[in-house]
Amino acid sequence: MNTKTFILLSFIAGTSLALPAHAKTARTIEQCEQKFTDNLAFSQCLDTVKTLAERELTAWVNNKTFELEDLVSVTGRSGALNMFKKAQKNFETYRENNCKFYYLEISPGTGAASAYKKCYIKMTKARIAELDELS
Repeated sequence: MNTKTFILLSFIAGTSLALPAHAKTARTIEQCEQKFTDNLAFSQCLDTVKTLAERELTAWVNNKTFELEDLVSVTGRSGALNMFKKAQKNFETYRENNCKFYYLEISPGTGAASAYKKCYIKMTKARIAELDELS
């Protein structure tokens, strides 16, 4: 295991230490749906899952950035690094706008915030899977 992978895994493992109590048992949308029927508790659970997914994505993005920076130091070419940063920024913009669409489609209904959070979580996890596949 290289140093960057160790840092990534350490970061992911440590993320559960600063989370609310219900977060330590629910890590997916499905677990939130199974455990909470109350709208407020369900929404809070989704907040936690969203936070965990975002932290994991940040770790993956940082890891890929480190890999590409190493490539730049070897080859002197920064095209891949620059394009990755641009792609990540574009992903974040697309995710935000796409999930706002889900929110606005339901708004002012009671499920609007949950629809936004579910969209955000699903898109974040899909991006994580994509970065994992590239590693």
